[in-house]
Amino acid sequence: MTNELMAFWAEWARPTAGLPIVLWSLLLAVAAAAGHLVQRYMGMPKVVGYSIVGTIVGFAGFEGALWPLQGISMYLLELGVAIVLFEAGGRLPLRWFRYNPMVLLQSILEASLTYFGVFWALHWLGIPDPVANPIALMAIVASPAVLSRVLMDTRASGPVTDRAMTLATLNTFYALALGYAQAGLIERAPQGLVQKLYPVGVVLGLSFVVGAVMALALRSALRFMSPTSENTSILLLAIIAAGAALTAHVGGSAPLAALIGGVLLKQLNPKPWAWPRQLGTAASLLTMLMFVLVSIVAAQADWSLPVASVVLTVISVRFAAKIAGVAIANPGSGASWKQALWVGCAMSPLSSIALLIASGFVTASPLLGAMITQVALPAILLMEVLGAVLATIAIHSAGESSLPWTPEAFMTAEETQR
Repeated sequence: MTNELMAFWAEWARPTAGLPIVLWSLLLAVAAAAGHLVQRYMGMPKVVGYSIVGTIVGFAGFEGALWPLQGISMYLLELGVAIVLFEAGGRLPLRWFRYNPMVLLQSILEASLTYFGVFWALHWLGIPDPVANPIALMAIVASPAVLSRVLMDTRASGPVTDRAMTLATLNTFYALALGYAQAGLIERAPQGLVQKLYPVGVVLGLSFVVGAVMALALRSALRFMSPTSENTSILLLAIIAAGAALTAHVGGSAPLAALIGGVLLKQLNPKPWAWPRQLGTAASLLTMLMFVLVSIVAAQADWSLPVASVVLTVISVRFAAKIAGVAIANPGSGASWKQALWVGCAMSPLSSIALLIASGFVTASPLLGAMITQVALPAILLMEVLGAVLATIAIHSAGESSLPWTPEAFMTAEETQR
């Protein structure tokens, strides 16, 4: 009887997507609920809830996102990052640098101090230079994805908010250009400055071409389509998705192309856009998927005491270097010393962009990549959660959140929106 029932079930059931899609759907549902609860009852940004759920599932051995990422999971991560960076590029105030060049100097100095500080710390700990260099490059990044979610959930606005987001976008540009280029050189030993800079030029050139095509296509569409139209949002997402796939195929950087495309579109179409509304729920779902995916993958790292000491050293040196870089170049930049401190703290998060850079090194050299990710993955996981908390503290301490930092305030805000 049992065999007949199972035979009937096998004949009747016709799965269309398969069990992995069911698991991912349930996982995202749990993550959405966790993000809501974390914000409502703890006053923390939703990304903390997303990351906690992904971490628990990753430690439990979920096999839906194995490292190194490949295929559709890799593309979805690149697409989520591309959407965030396209928005960040569209907000980058290039004219600001002409009137206040000290902000650009802050960016360069902060990125340089972070790179050399982490590199020398790892060298002092006995980590080989071919491993220390990629980790130091990843340390430059201050995740615009995490920071933008924190700013959205705290409803922040002000000089610290604007400067932190601007510096995070700029150092992401540096890290992506150098990271993707150096991944291609990891198995070679280029001689001379030209051979070292040539891959950087190739990555930048290819990414710029694709980014320019994306910007021109969107600018042409905006001549006859309303920026607030639902169809414009769909067109925007479709062009970013196509650009991400094309850039990766020709050898450029999909996130870098999206960032450049957003910057160029801002110059071609200076009229401000209401980005969260125009990108819509689909972009929010991809962003949440990106955070969950990153934490699942990062939780698969080899956690041990020797690695923990290296990771904590990297995190500490990186945190101090970012604050020092912003503070040293602060005179003449129009910000107070206290604001410079909060800007440095707000640039703590690490997330998906660092994971993409790590993935590039793993693909280029599995042996060195394994040594790199031993340190990189735990650091990314810790700073996705802890970085979001530090950024939230910085925004509230700077007085730029429109909500008091109490769970009741978030409950009231959500009830008001409904």
